[in-house]
Amino acid sequence: MNIIKYPSEEDVNKAMANDEPLLILISFDGKTAIMSHIDEGVEHHILLMNVGYKDTDVDRFFRIVLDRSGADWTFVCPPDYKNIPFKDKRIEAFYKDGFAVISDFLHSIGYLVGINIPKRYSRHLNVLGDNGSL
Repeated sequence: MNIIKYPSEEDVNKAMANDEPLLILISFDGKTAIMSHIDEGVEHHILLMNVGYKDTDVDRFFRIVLDRSGADWTFVCPPDYKNIPFKDKRIEAFYKDGFAVISDFLHSIGYLVGINIPKRYSRHLNVLGDNGSL
C-alpha cells in the first residue's frame, strides 16, 4: 500500500506518537492511503487537493477519522459504487469492502482499534434492515 503522509512523514508520525486525531483516506482498491493530522488536513476533500487529487475524487475513497480510541468511518456510499444498480446490494458491498480495506490499513500502521460508524451515517445502513448477512 502506498501511504502518503501530509504535509510530511515527520508531521504525521509526530501526530501518531502524540495520539492526535488523523484524517485518513483509503482508496477503494486498498492500494493508496492518505494520512494527515486533522488540523493540517482540515476536511477529506481539502486533504485530497493538498496531495494533488481533485476534491471530487473523495467518492473514490473510504474516509475515516482516527486516533487510538477508534476509527470513525464517514459512511457515505457513492451512488455508482461498483456500478451496482440496487441500493441495498450497493450499500452491502460498500460496507463489506470498507471493513476489509480499512482493517487492513489500520493493521498496517499498527492501530488495532475498532471501526465505528457514527450514528449520523448509520442511517444508510437502514436500507439493509435486519439483514444478518453483514
